[in-house]
This record gives sequence, C-alpha cells and structure tokens, in this order.
Amino acid sequence: MWTNTYKKIYKKIKDYDTIVIARHVGADPDGLSSQLALKEIILNSFPNKKVYAIGYPASKFKYLGTLDKFTEDMYKDSLLIVVDTPDYRRVDGADPKKFDYCIKIDHHPFMEKFCNLEWIDADASSAAQMIVELVFNTNLELTKEAAEKLFIGIVADTNRFLFYYTTPKTFSLVSRLLEETKIDFTKLYENLYIRPLNEIKFQGYITNNFKITENGVASILVDDDVLKEYEIDAPTARNMVGNFNYIKEIYVWLIVTEEKEKGKFKGSIRSRGPIINDVATKYNGGGHIYASGVVFENEETLTDLVSDLDKEAENFIKKG
Repeated sequence: MWTNTYKKIYKKIKDYDTIVIARHVGADPDGLSSQLALKEIILNSFPNKKVYAIGYPASKFKYLGTLDKFTEDMYKDSLLIVVDTPDYRRVDGADPKKFDYCIKIDHHPFMEKFCNLEWIDADASSAAQMIVELVFNTNLELTKEAAEKLFIGIVADTNRFLFYYTTPKTFSLVSRLLEETKIDFTKLYENLYIRPLNEIKFQGYITNNFKITENGVASILVDDDVLKEYEIDAPTARNMVGNFNYIKEIYVWLIVTEEKEKGKFKGSIRSRGPIINDVATKYNGGGHIYASGVVFENEETLTDLVSDLDKEAENFIKKG
C-alpha cells in the first residue's frame, strides 16, 4: 500500500510545474519544517519547477526559513500539498478546493477527507518523519539543509524522542538521515531550545498564574496586554505549552491566547495520561490523544472546556 502511495505522490510532484505547500494554522516546528524542507527537496530534484511554501509565520521559528506570500494566480493549474493538517478548515493560507489537485500528508488521526490523494499515518511521529520516508522511497533528492529542517521537525514533535509515538521506525529513519547527510544535530538543538530572557520571564508568569482544578487540569488565558508586556506573540505563547511536562500535580495543561483582531481565542493542550483529542474536537479543534488544539470565540467557553478536560482527568485518576 505505502509503496503505491509513494509512487503516486512522486508522480504528481513530477507532473505539475507549479506546486504550493501548505500546513495548519498556528505555525509549529513540525508543520514549518515539513513544508520548507519539502520545498527545498522538490526544487533540488526539479530545479525548473515553481514551488511555494505558504502560511502565516511565527517569529519564534524564523530560523527555519522564509515563507512565500500566496497570490491568487497560484491556484491555476497547480498542485497543493498539505502537510501536518487533518481537516479542511485548519489549512493556512489557501483554499484546497481551488487547486487542480490536492495531496495530504499527515500524521494525525483521520478527521475528514479534503484532498484527492491522502496519505495518513497516525503511527508516524510527525509530518517531518513522513517526508523523510517519502524521500527515501522515491527519486526525490534530499539536501543537507532540508535534512536539518526535518530533524528539527521530528525532534520537536516527539519532544526529543520522549513521546509515545516515537517508534523503532522513527529511530531507523533518523539514523539513516544522520548517516547520509552528516548534519550537526547538536547545533540544531541549540536553535530549537535556546530562548530569549523575556520568554523565560513569561514562562514564570504562566507558572505563577496557572489555575489548577481538583483533578489536575492547569489552564491560563493570556490576553493581548500580557503578550505585549512580555513582547511575546500568540503562537509563541501557545507553543510554550511543551515546557510544562512532568509536573507531579498536573495531568492536563492548556495555554489559551486572545486574538482580538480575529475575534477568537486559540489554545494548545497537552496531557500526560487523560485522552484529550475528543474534547478538543468538540471545541473546533483536534489533534493527537495527548496533544491537541482548540479554537473558540467567547471567553466563557474556556470554563466549559476546562470542565470537560477535568472530567477526563477525573476518569483517568479513577482508573489508576
């Protein structure tokens, strides 16, 4: 099955002169590294093609590369490849329905079909891992720069290979990636984990202002004024959710940011036991069983969200 999928994706890449690569709203290292690396790989393999990586950027991850500005003419006779995105409404920067052909490459549990060809592997650690797998099973040509991005994507989504969806296949692909490209992964870790002092101070603010339920659900709503005070943008704030693993008293934690211009609240949720993706789906989100996102329009909704997560935490505690 997979062999046939690799061939189909490669053939479509080969057939189209213009290719647009998109990912989910709310930039993160896996989504960004997957689309930017794939762009480099395609251009290295087919130098005469026009390839664009689009979407809203996040200043925190600017070291990964620069995104392209989307224009309406990119729809015409073009191939869209959507990475790291399970559902139609979360595609950032373009409408998949307006392209000539659409391919999805995603490692989230299936939510809905919106592309002509969909390669979904919920057992994969990351979209970046799937891009590595695609390259190693086709005639696409990997560059050292693309390999560095893909390594960062895998490391970020597995939290340095700590999460449950890190498999022997993950280690095998990473081992081959390192062996064939000789990338200096120690420097890449510095890019991924070095942070400015204002972020450390902001992390302290989150720690001191978490509201924690009886069943260990920690939540915080960060408004625009606080973001401005600490000079942090909303995507960076939400991505800091990964800094609160392994706190004894907390089973589920979420960081929600206010985006006044869009009239929305966005949240990132993590868990070290309770299943959270079904709750996230209820709040216009979704994701993995221990890592999900949500979107809602009213601040009062946060109370309901925390209540639902608390019920999941309570059930988890009762099961021991």
